[in-house]
Amino acid sequence: MDSKILLPPLLTRLTLLPTGTLPQARHLIFSRSLRAFADGYVVILLPYYLTLLGFSATKIGLLLTATLLGSGLMTLSIGFIAHRFPTRSLLFGASFLMCLTGIGMVECHEFWPLMLVAIFGTINPSGGDVSIFLPLEQSLLTQYSSASSRTALFARFSLFAGLASALGSQAAALPTLLSDWSGLSLKNIFEIMFLAYSLCGLSTLSLYRCLPVDKTALPPSKNHKPLGVSRSRVYALAAVFSIDAFGSGFAVQSLLALWLYQKFGIGLTQIGSIMMASSLLASLSFMVAPYLAQRIGLLNTMVLTHIPANVFLILVPFMPNYPSAVALLLLRAALSSMDVPTRNSYVMAVVTPPERPAAASLTNVPRSLASALSPALAGYMLSISSFGWPLVVCGCLKILYDLVLWKMFKSVKPPEENQL
Repeated sequence: MDSKILLPPLLTRLTLLPTGTLPQARHLIFSRSLRAFADGYVVILLPYYLTLLGFSATKIGLLLTATLLGSGLMTLSIGFIAHRFPTRSLLFGASFLMCLTGIGMVECHEFWPLMLVAIFGTINPSGGDVSIFLPLEQSLLTQYSSASSRTALFARFSLFAGLASALGSQAAALPTLLSDWSGLSLKNIFEIMFLAYSLCGLSTLSLYRCLPVDKTALPPSKNHKPLGVSRSRVYALAAVFSIDAFGSGFAVQSLLALWLYQKFGIGLTQIGSIMMASSLLASLSFMVAPYLAQRIGLLNTMVLTHIPANVFLILVPFMPNYPSAVALLLLRAALSSMDVPTRNSYVMAVVTPPERPAAASLTNVPRSLASALSPALAGYMLSISSFGWPLVVCGCLKILYDLVLWKMFKSVKPPEENQL
């Protein structure tokens, strides 16, 4: 299929791929953007939808925990088999699973069937890409870029996903508007939105068809191991990232939306606008990250922007009113995501090329697996108090992560930083 049919020339130019990047990277950027758009509204609608089905905050937290746990286990599995199968074929399967997930959310209304959809599906309550897609795409992005353009490409990968997520957050206001206009119930409109999520899965499948066939997959053999010389380094990174992930689970966007609703009584339209503004600020910060990384290094960029962001988060529950709380959330959004492209680039740089799929998987698993317990705990906290203790716990754990990461890896530099 000709990519020009799928991607209009204007959109192709807008990707602004850095020098030294192969054009195939555009398809990965657009596929992630589609998923980010769908996640952008699902992350807000999900807790409201579950509330309409009659679930308590505790059960909602358990279902969110199940989504993170299931994504983590599947991502871990993918990391250990990705070197044996064409990456393109694995992405096809992931897209098909996304389609089934949206349909499952519409057809299942009881707790245990929804629990199965949460575990085996691709629903993402965290506001970031926590799924089996991400390690596969990261590995391909590294193949499509040079060392000098890697961080800039990862920044664009995150930038367009962030912009799409912002649009998706604003789309969360559609159910209220459509319900008033059409006379349909909110539950029915939510179900239509989940079917649209399935359509986004089909669209990503069409984009992946534009990728060249990967003929580098290795046949099963005892001599072919997913991790080799970098095994201890990858395990150490995964362990440290798990601290950050566990903390992040206390403030996933679904629960943050629920807290804003409980604390200030604001509706879907206002919450969607807040999430959109946060996504836009985070997206702008992605393009600042490579500039900082060139001057102070990838690791320093991750740590020195992350710490103040989490100080802002800790202060949010102490704010006396809605405007001041939102102001701190937006300040946090402007800084908290600079570690995303730099972290991904750092991991890909400090392992050997054959180890990249497994390294991407094992270091992304904490984004879902280690955070799997936190939403349930946060849901319980919100059920007994509207103060916002989950935000305080989240900020403290993430600052601890920053300090541990810098202490353990300050001497481990990517090849391009040896002269810094």
